[in-house]
Amino acid sequence: MFALPHLDLPPLRAAAGSVRLPGSKSISNRVLLLAGLADGVTEVHGLLDSDDTRVMLQALQALGCSLERDGARLRVHGLGGRLRVHEAELFLGNAGTAMRPLTAALALLAATQGGAFTLRGVPRMHERPIGDLVDALRPLGCTIDELGEPGYPPLRVRGQAGGSLRLDAPLRVRGDVSSQFLTALLLALPLVSDAGDVVVEVEGELISKPYVEITLALLARFGIAVQREGWRRFTLPQGSRYRTPGVLEVEGDASSASYFVALGAIAAIDTPLRIEGVGSDSIQGDIGFVDAARAMGAQVQAHANALEVRRGRWPLQAIALDCNAIPDAAMTLAVMALYAQGTTRLTGIASWRVKETDRIAAMAAELAKLGARVDSGDDFIAVTPPARWHAATLGTYDDHRMAMCLSLAAFNALAGAAPPVPIRIEDPACVAKTFPDYFETLLALVRADPAEVPVITIDGPSASGKGTLAAALAQRLGWHFLDSGAVYRATALAALRAGVSLSDEAALARLAAGLALHFDGARILLAGEDVSDELRREDTGALASRVAALPAVRQALHALQLSFRRAPGLVADGRDMGTAIFPQAPLKVFLTASAAERAKRRHKQLISKGIEANIADLLADIEARDERDRSRAASPLRAAEDALQLDNSQLGIDASVDAVQQWWRQRNPLDQG
Repeated sequence: MFALPHLDLPPLRAAAGSVRLPGSKSISNRVLLLAGLADGVTEVHGLLDSDDTRVMLQALQALGCSLERDGARLRVHGLGGRLRVHEAELFLGNAGTAMRPLTAALALLAATQGGAFTLRGVPRMHERPIGDLVDALRPLGCTIDELGEPGYPPLRVRGQAGGSLRLDAPLRVRGDVSSQFLTALLLALPLVSDAGDVVVEVEGELISKPYVEITLALLARFGIAVQREGWRRFTLPQGSRYRTPGVLEVEGDASSASYFVALGAIAAIDTPLRIEGVGSDSIQGDIGFVDAARAMGAQVQAHANALEVRRGRWPLQAIALDCNAIPDAAMTLAVMALYAQGTTRLTGIASWRVKETDRIAAMAAELAKLGARVDSGDDFIAVTPPARWHAATLGTYDDHRMAMCLSLAAFNALAGAAPPVPIRIEDPACVAKTFPDYFETLLALVRADPAEVPVITIDGPSASGKGTLAAALAQRLGWHFLDSGAVYRATALAALRAGVSLSDEAALARLAAGLALHFDGARILLAGEDVSDELRREDTGALASRVAALPAVRQALHALQLSFRRAPGLVADGRDMGTAIFPQAPLKVFLTASAAERAKRRHKQLISKGIEANIADLLADIEARDERDRSRAASPLRAAEDALQLDNSQLGIDASVDAVQQWWRQRNPLDQG
């Protein structure tokens, strides 16, 4: 997950490959609550791992549920509808799918079995309405204290053991603010249906009906057959009781699928993009997004549990659509509108106002930054593509769906942006709510013009600390990292393993051309094997020096090093990154330190490894090596003409990174003006 203040995306131009979706948030939290309330043990497969499910799991544990993990499987030992804990404080983050149903379930259980439970969340959760649910529960005999603003969390629900509820008349709940209020009641009321049928009547037009359909389908899996009369009246039969289905598989998240369906419609030009985990058999209403994407021009082939998407009509076709049935996924249509011919008008989205943020206002503000013309109201948004695209810093409002949707604006080159522009996504880590690895997944699928991917080169003499600086800078920026020294050491190691003589230049060059090398943070993988420790050995380093002196090997490794230039950016360290490999890099740094300081650093490093060393000998070796590097025929050590010199003799790593990052800000178009 990109735990960064922001993530800069260069212009992106194509997408291909396959993505496996995380589990559905809507299904995951419903399943967890049902499993927690049911008799028996429920084994859940494919559960979403996210902020929202974590707070639900923590709440269930606080209430006395036993949870067992076995790899990707979770076993939930249900409460059987009986409270084991009668007092608890529950923190539910910004998870409406946890706050609303837990409020209903605990209010009913506390009223009949006794207890006191406080439910609170982050500040935004305390701005999300829950008053209509409270108003539906209080006439039954539930005691609910509003601890802050009336009609909003935090809440305390409480009651005395042996209490009774008034269930002889229908419960009434509004349906035109959020379908989660009705869902909360449907999930909770089977706990108190022993005395007779329980009826819920919906006042007003029920929005987001497909989410209620998910609730009904999952209730059926747990043994509750709700009788429905249209969307106005729901009856839970007397004696309803949750029974575990045993094993339950959570399908992929259809709302998350929308970003990749849109990605395929925009950028899957040569080959289709395959989306696994959701398809034509989905019980989620947001699968209806596929029809909307088709209407805009996407070519989508739907399988039972997968979708294959590619670009069809281009530019996309603007549409007018009532999005009441797909409110979350409809946000993606607003960004697809940037690539459409004409004005796209989305209606039936009043529920956007009471989500993680006011999504109508937020979307209008951020699309306007890109140059789009946006009109909006209480229940609609209309988007006309930019006449001229602008590089923009896009706010995400601590809203996972804002971050994921807006990332698609990076494909502006395909919309004719001249010049193509980068975009900045603020607080990319907010996607942890539903899709923690979203940006890693996206970047694995996309392609950019290498010339548009920023590169920072860190060159310098031996023991100057360039590798440490480059790795730390790459981590801070969220960019890829290339350790050119490790490339040569890996070549030497691969030659030893393959029995290739280090004097056979042609054979070494062939081996180097096919080297399967990957940097994963501090780990270096060769053909999938972690060889980090082997590459750091002194004898491997000595062999690498012999390999690096061979022109044919250097030429073979040139293309490999260029291939590391991938979105969102690259930090490359070595002795010739700025002169020979990336001469057009927008920022080149030549790192220096006195030979004496470098000898001290080298001495400290060797001693830490348990290797005896003499500083005088190390100083002589470094000075001799500097001379060899400066005078060698192939890529001699020298600073590029436009490189900025950084003497880090007296600087720690953080100060060095700060200095280079400040230089980058001075050149980064997203930091200008």
